[in-house]
Amino acid sequence: MNAFIGVAACTLLVSVSAFYSSSDDVVELTPANFNKEVLQSDSLWLVEFYAPWCGHCQRLTPDWKKAATALKGIVKIGAVDADQHKNLGGQYGIRGFPTIKVFGANKNKPEDYQGARTSQAIVDSALNSLRSLVKDRMSGKSSGSDQGRQSGGSGGSSGGGSKKDVVELTDDNFDNTVLNSDDVWLVEFFAPWCGHCKNLEPEWAAAASEVKEQTKGKVKLGAVDATVHQMLTSRYGIRGFPTIKVFRKGEEPAEFDGGRTRADIVARALDFYSENAAPPELLEIVNEGVLKKTCDDFQLCIIAVLPHILDTGASGRNAYLEVMMKMADKYKKKMWGWLWTEAGAQMDLEGALGIGGFGYPAMAAINARKMKYALLKGSFSETGIHEFLRDLSVGRGSTATVGGGVIPKIHSVDPWDGKDGELPVEDDIDLSDVELDDLDKDEL
Repeated sequence: MNAFIGVAACTLLVSVSAFYSSSDDVVELTPANFNKEVLQSDSLWLVEFYAPWCGHCQRLTPDWKKAATALKGIVKIGAVDADQHKNLGGQYGIRGFPTIKVFGANKNKPEDYQGARTSQAIVDSALNSLRSLVKDRMSGKSSGSDQGRQSGGSGGSSGGGSKKDVVELTDDNFDNTVLNSDDVWLVEFFAPWCGHCKNLEPEWAAAASEVKEQTKGKVKLGAVDATVHQMLTSRYGIRGFPTIKVFRKGEEPAEFDGGRTRADIVARALDFYSENAAPPELLEIVNEGVLKKTCDDFQLCIIAVLPHILDTGASGRNAYLEVMMKMADKYKKKMWGWLWTEAGAQMDLEGALGIGGFGYPAMAAINARKMKYALLKGSFSETGIHEFLRDLSVGRGSTATVGGGVIPKIHSVDPWDGKDGELPVEDDIDLSDVELDDLDKDEL
C-alpha cells in the first residue's frame, strides 16, 4: 500500500491502546530501546510503524503477530507506535500507517517493505531478505552500495553483486531476445544520470544472479539504456526512470508491481516462474541415479515411503500419489524434488531416515548438502503434509543427521507397472510318488 493511500484509508477509531504486549513475539520499540535493539543489532529486523487509531493497522496486527511467532529466533519482528513516538516515525519519513521497514545489512538505510500484508507473504519476504543478507556476508559484500551506472548497463561491479547476469538490451536485439523468447523477462528502462536508477543498480544485478539460479534461467532480468535506445523507449511509453516492465510471450507487457529491493525482485520473479511452471515431476526411486540427481539438484528432496502394493492395491497407491502431486504443485515455487518408494524396497534408506516407527505411508525431507532430514509426524494428508512443509519453509521443526552421514545404498528395482499386486504363486507339490505307508512307519 502506498503511504499516502494508507493515510486516506485509515479511519479514526476509539481504540488507543497498544497493539502488542510482552506475551507476544513482536518487540515493542520506542526511542529508548530502538538504537540498542535495532540499529546496534546484527539481526535482520522488520519493523512496523503503526497508529492505534488506524483500521488497516488493526487488521494487520494478527498477521504481524503470526509472522513474528513463525520467525522467532530467525528474524526479529518489531513495532513502533508512531502516533505516540512521532519523532521516531519522522526519523524514517513515516507518512502513513502501517508502514513496514526492513533493517538489513545497512541499518542506516532501511528498505521499504512492499509485499502483501499476510503472515505468509511477510514470512516469505523476510526469509528472502535473510538469504540475501547471508549471501552478502559470505561474499564479503554489503548490500545497497551506491555506484553510478554506466551507459548500456554494463558498468563495474557494485556491492549488490556482479552485473554479469543482467542482459544488456538494445533496439537491435530486443525483439529477438525478449519478444521471441519463451522465458519471462523483467526489463528495466534506466537513464545513467538518474539517481533512483543508481540506487536500483546493485539490487537489480544481485537479483539477476539469484533469479537465474533459482529459476534455472526461465526468468531473466534485462536492462535498456533508455537515453540511447529511444526507439524502445518510445514503443513502450517510458516517461520516468527507472521503469520496469514484465514481458511474457503472447501477452502485452505489464508494469512490474513488486518492490525495488533484491529480495522483493527475487520474490516477484519466483511468483512469475511458479505461475507458468509445471508441477515438479514425481519420481519413483528405481535406482541410485534417480535419488542422487534429485537430491543434488534441489535444495530439499521430499521422499515418501508408501505401503506395499499388496496392502493398498493400485487405487490406494494412486490416492497417496495424488496427494503428493497436489502438494508438489502447491509448493512448486520452492523448487523441491519429489520422490517415492515402496515400503521394503529401500530398507537402507528407510533406516538412514529413521522411518519405520511411525508406520506407512511415511515421509521425510532431506537436505543432501547438509545431510540433514526431517520426518513427517502428522497425517499423510494434504493438511498434514502442508503443515510439515510449511514449517520446513520457515525453518521450524526438528531435524536429524542422515544415518551414517551419507546417502545410503540404493537398490535397483523394477518400476511399478500401475497394476494391483499379485501374491506369489506357490509350486504345487506332487505326492503321487510318495508311499504314505512308508511315511507312517518313519513317523512311528
